[in-house]
Amino acid sequence: MDDPYATVEVRNPNDRDAVFTMKMTFEDAHGATMITRTAQVPVPAKGTATDRAAVAGIGTGHVDQIARCEVNPRATADW
Repeated sequence: MDDPYATVEVRNPNDRDAVFTMKMTFEDAHGATMITRTAQVPVPAKGTATDRAAVAGIGTGHVDQIARCEVNPRATADW
């Protein structure tokens, strides 16, 4: 609870290295958005990379209200 975060794996099916922009939305039990995080993740060609996205900004007292995290299934490649 002192340093809340989510871990996301990004895969690159392409034949060259790329930086992908991925977006995660943290929601409460009612589906209301609590916070949205966007990160740029460098991923090698035909490889995977893991990103640790901080959930800071919600406030320590509200982190336990996160019910789910929605991640866009496709990230945009910024060559």
